[in-house]
Amino acid sequence: MPTANTAIQEINIAHSPDSDDAFMFYGLATNKIRVPGFKFNHTLTDIETLNHRAINEAFYDVTAISFHAYPYLQDKYTLMACGGSVGEGYGPMIVAPRKLTLDEVKKTRIAIPGTLTTAYLALRLFAPDIETTVVPFDKIIPAVVSGEFDAGLIIHEGQLTYANDGLVKLLDLGQWWREETGLPLPLGGNAIRRSFSPQTLLTTTNALRDSIQHALDHREEALAYAMQFARDLDPSLANRFVGMYVNERTLNYGEDGKEAIRKLLDMGFDRGIIPIRANVDFVG
Repeated sequence: MPTANTAIQEINIAHSPDSDDAFMFYGLATNKIRVPGFKFNHTLTDIETLNHRAINEAFYDVTAISFHAYPYLQDKYTLMACGGSVGEGYGPMIVAPRKLTLDEVKKTRIAIPGTLTTAYLALRLFAPDIETTVVPFDKIIPAVVSGEFDAGLIIHEGQLTYANDGLVKLLDLGQWWREETGLPLPLGGNAIRRSFSPQTLLTTTNALRDSIQHALDHREEALAYAMQFARDLDPSLANRFVGMYVNERTLNYGEDGKEAIRKLLDMGFDRGIIPIRANVDFVG
């Protein structure tokens, strides 16, 4: 234990209020995982706000980000080698009230959850000229159901619940990406401030990995904690959703996962969607 004269280093962590992120950070947020000399403070904010805050202010020490946002904040942050949400042949979906051909989809005005989301980047790689309008992610399904939009790009738990609202899946971008590249689709990760000492970078990254491992080892308790953030999901669906995005790949991207991050951002740059070439590097 630190003595009274030992300085405690506070690390301010921000992540989205989603069941998968809550599950991932369960160990740290509940002090099941402790690191002598460190105190971890948690803030919960939607991912598009976190993307913009990291780019504009470099506000948090550790922040969840969409991989699409990384090139814009790479001068201030590096990626942690754990904590990612990766779609293994699944990911954001285009949904609509009725079946449309993919050619029709490309000519449709579609509601998207934000221009810095990886979902939007994947959509633009699929359909470079598609017309989009930003709608808060949890309002997209109601906006499509009401007829305000012909189609919507859905993320988070909507991937499991869209059929309950009478919508049909037109395309799973994670599946499309797998067919295009043979790789998983990396959606979001955790970034840490580059200005930290090498030891702090490594200690903090290891603390997150320990938190993920603790949740996987104590799944029932971690799921019970995460359920408070599972919008309208019953426990079995929440368990399924968490399993999709918190797994062995979250502990370590693997070489193909890291390759997928680089390929996604390189393609975005090469096709003129991202104006900055990404220099992808990892801690831990």
